[in-house]
Amino acid sequence: MATAGEILRRNLTESFDLSGDSQMGSGELHVLAVDDSHVDRKVIERLLKISSCKVTAVDSGTRALEYLGLDGEKSSVGFDNMKVNLIITDYSMPGMTGYELLKKIKESSAFREVPVVIMSSENILTRIDRCLEEGAEEYIVKPVKLSDVNRLKNFMMGGGERKETEEKKNHKRTFSVDYNASSSPSSLPQLSQPFACNLASSQLPTSSPSSSLPKRPRLHTMD
Repeated sequence: MATAGEILRRNLTESFDLSGDSQMGSGELHVLAVDDSHVDRKVIERLLKISSCKVTAVDSGTRALEYLGLDGEKSSVGFDNMKVNLIITDYSMPGMTGYELLKKIKESSAFREVPVVIMSSENILTRIDRCLEEGAEEYIVKPVKLSDVNRLKNFMMGGGERKETEEKKNHKRTFSVDYNASSSPSSLPQLSQPFACNLASSQLPTSSPSSSLPKRPRLHTMD
């Protein structure tokens, strides 16, 4: 008897066949989108399709685990035929949050290398830090824009160029901090002597012609 996860995967696969999306090009990316909001789910699905991505959309973290075969049930549906290149999930969902789904995915040996992006309408720093520390590739504040999707697609197609860019930025930032910390007045570059003299003389107040004349010797009269 087919399990719930197997039925879900089979139905989604058939829906791809009916829509003609099953004939994937070698460069087409498959994204698993997870959001309990029907409107938000349709928005992200539309943006991904505009960017020529193959989309599987589910309404909960539990459904996502069922589709990935991480619900603890054995499936006869081969996952290799439905490879996922990216998982993008909402953070606040009933039952299982996006953060909990992220942890489940990163604990799986089969999917820990799949990039996971968190979406949220709330820009909470502690939440962002927690997701990134757990292994999230990025944290996007809703509404998700086409530029966000294109950036993620370029990252996936670029084979990690974004991470290399971030490492370069971090190195540059560290260098900048070190330079500012070590730039004490004594370590600043010294001006050449002629230039320093010219600069100092240019800042002196201009003296009047009378003060620049040599003083006459004082005459002493004899009585």
